[in-house]
Amino acid sequence: MIAVITEHITKTPGICGGKARIEGHRIRVMDIALLHERFGLNADEIIGHYPTLTLSDVHAALAYYFDHIEEIQEEIRNEQEYVEEFRQKYASPLQSKLDKLIGASAK
Repeated sequence: MIAVITEHITKTPGICGGKARIEGHRIRVMDIALLHERFGLNADEIIGHYPTLTLSDVHAALAYYFDHIEEIQEEIRNEQEYVEEFRQKYASPLQSKLDKLIGASAK
């Protein structure tokens, strides 16, 4: 089983931040795990989102995820924290315009 997973999953410094990803793609195991766990998609539905993947790729990513759940969950938390920090640091120009429009129409 380990050989099958390593055939499909790789970590390469400088690609996807060195995170586990599907070999030959920039699709991280984390991305597959989120589609499966948070959005409830099955392997066939995930392929609908990433048609260049094979069913074996998706199953290998899920197997890697469940074998390394703490690692992947930590990557997900770190990414969410980064996004939140980015949003706080850099206001959205569109949101600023919408806020002004809403404020102006409320008067």
